[in-house]
Amino acid sequence: MTTPTQPMIQNPILPGFNPDPSIVAVGDDFYIATSTFEWYPGVQIHHSKDLKNWQLVSRPLNRKALLDLRGEPDSCGVWAPCLSYHDGLFYLIYTDVKRFDGDFKDAHNYLTTCETIDGDWSDPIYMNSSGFDPSLFHDDDGKKWFVNMVWDHRREKNRFGGILLQEYCPVKQKLVGEIKNIFAGSKLACTEAPHLYKRNGYYYLLTAEGGTFYTHAMTLARSKNIDGPYELDPYGYLLTAKDNQHLPLQRTGHGDLFETASGETYLVHLCGRPLLGERRCPLGRETGLQKTYWTDDDWLRVENAVTDGLPTMEVPAPSLPEHPWPASQTQHDFDSPQLPIEFQWLRTPNPERLFSLSARSGYLRLIGRESIGSLYEQALVARRQEAFSYTAQTAMEFSPANFQQTAGLICYYNSQKFHYCYVSIDDEGNRFVDVMSCLGNPDLTLTFALREGHTEPWVTDERFILPSQGPVYLGAEVSHHKLNFSFSTDEIHWTKLPINLDYSIISDEAGSGEGAHFTGGFVGMACQDLSGQQCTADFDYFNYIEQ
Repeated sequence: MTTPTQPMIQNPILPGFNPDPSIVAVGDDFYIATSTFEWYPGVQIHHSKDLKNWQLVSRPLNRKALLDLRGEPDSCGVWAPCLSYHDGLFYLIYTDVKRFDGDFKDAHNYLTTCETIDGDWSDPIYMNSSGFDPSLFHDDDGKKWFVNMVWDHRREKNRFGGILLQEYCPVKQKLVGEIKNIFAGSKLACTEAPHLYKRNGYYYLLTAEGGTFYTHAMTLARSKNIDGPYELDPYGYLLTAKDNQHLPLQRTGHGDLFETASGETYLVHLCGRPLLGERRCPLGRETGLQKTYWTDDDWLRVENAVTDGLPTMEVPAPSLPEHPWPASQTQHDFDSPQLPIEFQWLRTPNPERLFSLSARSGYLRLIGRESIGSLYEQALVARRQEAFSYTAQTAMEFSPANFQQTAGLICYYNSQKFHYCYVSIDDEGNRFVDVMSCLGNPDLTLTFALREGHTEPWVTDERFILPSQGPVYLGAEVSHHKLNFSFSTDEIHWTKLPINLDYSIISDEAGSGEGAHFTGGFVGMACQDLSGQQCTADFDYFNYIEQ
């Protein structure tokens, strides 16, 4: 239990879009893998030595052989990776979900391995396609077991059809033997995210239930045999906020159990932090940490909980020396031939078609491709939002030749939810700056046609006209619910665009409710050329400063 002088860890430990955590301890090192969905490269892996300070070190799925997301809907792609380590080798299991809407899920599960966490991961081994949230368990008798939830598309059945178990043969590099459904779940339903563990003669099966929104929970069950039958934890849910909607950490569930080298036990879990007064989470689903303990009758509880475990914002730190990492850069000047690790792009394994760091020294050049709504090739390079309030700024050189060419600064959730401060050209040859927003309805994208001297769109005075040549500086200021864009032509005198934008649109919960909404807020740079002439926009720098 917590002592009065014990140092504490603040939740979430991975702020911003970092859902579905899987954790592995290797010696004195801890690694967490999280889902990336349509963002490329796939899977984020963070490293820590003290559970408090984390550093992004790898995105393993970084080539076509491992991942190609072109054409996949928003919030499909890479779901719920599982990271493990055995006999000197890291194992990464992941799902590539090709379809969300309708009765079916096309979800293909793969295994890749690597001797080092940041090395070149092996070509994938295909496992199965019966469902998602796969996991690999290394038993102490040398066998390896693969589990995943099974998706039942039949109308009269529970879509979350239970947890399947099958042995994996590393020699044959495939699943072998009988497939068994070992756990149907609790009455909360939507049983997913299975992980297996072994302790004191019991196999423990951890699952997530209740769906990934505000009724989410972690459920524990155990059995003397790996294939069951599994008995549910009589104390209740291991972790949930579903009956305590006032807590600052909501949507808690989907996670993983682990212990330190000294035997201290913890769990990592998915969580969300709604905006004050709203059930909207612009930061997306984040990763939290909770301290746990074993009861005398071999059930795991969250610290200070007897029945249902509640998530807390502060967690007792382990008995480890604190190990901070160098502070991340607030400004990137694009002087390196490699894209800074904070940034990602969408879907394609061919980033050279979207951007270049060598075409012009010291600049990130975006190559105009398809529209923001494209599921194939769009030149959008962005980083995660990691705080409720921040500013972002960039300097862009862009000379559009027609109205179908645009480039600028974007706050992005997905193809249906974004705010875009862009530069283009009108029919008279005037460069201008304006705002385009999509508020969750793919059939209605608003171009505001802002005018000088007015606070409302759709008026008829002069637009915000720019010089025909020269750099344009674009800024975004986000404060919880509100977003304001501004621009400058000299980086000294700034003009704030006369519209207060609803930033809560950049969240899982906003919009029409169609499709999947599992990611989080990004801010970055974009360029489109719907004429097909592949115009370019050069970005001199990008800064992101949390307030």
